[in-house]
Amino acid sequence: MISYLKLFFIVLLPIQILIGNDITSDAPKILLKNVDFSISFIGSFDPDDSFALDHNGKTYYPSNVTTDKVKFKDINTDGLGDVSFKLEKNNIKIHELKKYVIRPWISILPPLIAIALAFLTRSIVPSLFVAIWFGSWAVNGLNFRGIFTGLLETFNVFILNTILDRDHAVIALFTLMLGGMVGIIYRNGGMHGIIQLLIKKANTPKKGQISIWLFGIIIFFDDYSNTLIVGNTSRLLCDKLGISRQKLAYLVDSTSAPVATVAVITTWIGFQISIISDSIENISGISESAYLLFIHSIAYSFYPFLALFLVGLVVTMGKDFGPMVEAELLARKNKNKKVEESVQDNGEELRVKDNIPHRAVNAILPISVLVVSMFYFIFSSGQGDTIKDVLGSADTFSALMHSTLLSAFVAAVLSVGQRILSLNETFEAWYNGLKFMLMGLLVLVLAWALADISKELHTADYIVSVLGDKIPIQILPAVVFFIAAVTAFGSGSSWGVMAILMPLVIPLCWAVMENYGGPGPENIHILYSTIACVLTGAVWADHCSPISDTTILTSMASGCDLMDHVKTQMPYALIAGSIALFIGTLPAGFGVPWWILLGLGFILLFIIINTYGKSTDV
Repeated sequence: MISYLKLFFIVLLPIQILIGNDITSDAPKILLKNVDFSISFIGSFDPDDSFALDHNGKTYYPSNVTTDKVKFKDINTDGLGDVSFKLEKNNIKIHELKKYVIRPWISILPPLIAIALAFLTRSIVPSLFVAIWFGSWAVNGLNFRGIFTGLLETFNVFILNTILDRDHAVIALFTLMLGGMVGIIYRNGGMHGIIQLLIKKANTPKKGQISIWLFGIIIFFDDYSNTLIVGNTSRLLCDKLGISRQKLAYLVDSTSAPVATVAVITTWIGFQISIISDSIENISGISESAYLLFIHSIAYSFYPFLALFLVGLVVTMGKDFGPMVEAELLARKNKNKKVEESVQDNGEELRVKDNIPHRAVNAILPISVLVVSMFYFIFSSGQGDTIKDVLGSADTFSALMHSTLLSAFVAAVLSVGQRILSLNETFEAWYNGLKFMLMGLLVLVLAWALADISKELHTADYIVSVLGDKIPIQILPAVVFFIAAVTAFGSGSSWGVMAILMPLVIPLCWAVMENYGGPGPENIHILYSTIACVLTGAVWADHCSPISDTTILTSMASGCDLMDHVKTQMPYALIAGSIALFIGTLPAGFGVPWWILLGLGFILLFIIINTYGKSTDV
């Protein structure tokens, strides 16, 4: 009997070892050739045992062993296709893991495909979708079957997962609720009430332009809303005062996205914080929240501030340059004459109800509730002794959602309570505002999915391995600014470019900083500046591109021919962008304080306008 028991245990022991006590693994779904990765084996382990990982005759030893996990770091494979990794305990194999290896350059194809197709098709949505499909195919092994599997997983894995993510859902709700609020305050005449307050004393071209400039800054919460509201409501004023439609389009375009990208409460902030948050998720060492990183990046957002300042100089000094001079002089000559509409008005979704009072309070109060409640919810949800600590720990996403919900509710109560709109009309206005945000939201969802694809394919890891020790840290932000600008110019979508580049650029920046002694007070500004350059480089090119959505929408809302708008705005955008790059971003990389550079940029703009600008204030 004893002999049979001995035989039983002799046979059973190797079997137990081979099955590994139900060992599972946490490893990348797909591997890149010659790019380091990590593998963790999960099960029941004895830390006193000796563990090793064998791959093609090369042995790796664990970086950490606990009772439930054995982790291996910095693993590298030079194979392609199917490869295996054998977990050994005391020189006996207890588990085998099989993975698929692809060439590393394939990992950068999804964002490149998105960019290239955006150039060719002039449409960001199908471009992003095809890029996600290809990425999903690559994750599934680049075989024939993977084409169809990748298509299915594009929807039921990557897009679905982005929608189910809580933070993403909050951002989506925030975007929709803010759009709904805008729809209500536009329909109830509140926005028209604000502009009437501004233009009461605007009886000259200069005063009219200043009013439009200020109004564009006031409507800070969304670039689309800014464009439609300011453009549509200011056309008659421009015709009356002899201000060209080209000038109106420039004023509208240059006070929409530049304001939205740096203001702390806009439809943009949810998107920007979201892509920053996703980009830093797998980077150990970044202690600041995505919101705090964004706040710090504002100081290095030179282009938006310079663009806004340039508009202010142009309208207050009454001087223009380039093709705008001729357009303005012709408009002054044709003052009070009806201007031929060259494009169809695209503001049907956001329209004012007929025969109602235009009360500014109906817009000012909801906007005030939005701003005040936003700050309240941020600071009430955060903890710490300093503002930095509070902002870093605050539940920003929930604050965004709660504040927009309250502002939309206040707008609805004001509309119904004053009997300006019925309950059904209020809901219709809210719904129309919501619909106006759907395209941007669709881009956002696809951008999230592409970011997830990039994570699965370790795109950032590959870029870091290739460029991490080759780019001088001082010029990295300037390089990023240029890449973002070129990409956005060709694609016509600032949001799409931000979403594509941010998950790639932040890990690259972090790796470059580590190669220069690690992140610290002496170089942390590089990270802030790099984040800013992704955002502002895209906005700059957005102003120059004839296929930009905001450029097209601006020309429609302003009643200006598209190419006339591009031609007259281009010189202003190029001047502000060049100063932002060479006077702002580049010196900032070498440690020059941002406030000095911004001041120099303001001075240089004044000198240029004063010297080369021609007076159109006739």
